[in-house]
Amino acid sequence: MLLSGRVAVVTGAGQGIGKAIALKLASWGADIAAVDVNLDAATETAREVKAMDRRAAAMKVDVVSVKETEEMAEKIFKEFEGLHILVNNAGITRDGLILRMKEEDWDAVLNVNLKGTFNCTKACLKYMSKVRWGRIVNISSVVGVLGNAGQANYAASKAGVIGFTKSIAREFAGRNITCNAVAPGYIETPMTASLPEKVKEEIISKIPLGRLGGPNDVAEAVLYLTSNAGGYITGQVLEVNGGMSM
Repeated sequence: MLLSGRVAVVTGAGQGIGKAIALKLASWGADIAAVDVNLDAATETAREVKAMDRRAAAMKVDVVSVKETEEMAEKIFKEFEGLHILVNNAGITRDGLILRMKEEDWDAVLNVNLKGTFNCTKACLKYMSKVRWGRIVNISSVVGVLGNAGQANYAASKAGVIGFTKSIAREFAGRNITCNAVAPGYIETPMTASLPEKVKEEIISKIPLGRLGGPNDVAEAVLYLTSNAGGYITGQVLEVNGGMSM
């Protein structure tokens, strides 16, 4: 088992990409702390992990809160007797053209997507540093690489995640802690399910592989970067987008 003996924290683990990541890491041996603002959804993910004979806990955490993220990391480290992997997946969108974008929509997206990544990373690094081993994977987006009309807040947050990733990689490489980003393209999740069919067709026309990705496509990339197979990779952005940005 690639991740046997490892404890992984996955934020936004209640559905979509986060849930797929949590289940993928568990299937390869990791114990999972499923973190989400929706406790019922996180609990269901934890239940499925336990069905694989792995340890699991569900936690309701607002990643924007420094206090809650610090308490989260401390509780996980004590209960699981370790904290080795962090996947910062929690994120939101509040789309709108820039001239119509409300300040609260800008702030909400930057707070969850970027500040939340900072909060969770800082909280968990304390414990990774103790054992001098860690894997951090931050979920960015193709929008953070290319930009997108109507998503200035989301693009800025996800581009910020990339810069943050590279900085953490440089700071903690000496402690055997890697930090990478995965930048998904358009993935079939509840977030993209609401797109009109015409919009979906237009998006697919721009993807060389000719289809939307699935949550498992992203989960496989995260598995690689969190395992020993990806141990010599840090500060990188793995783009999982069917060729959109090549």
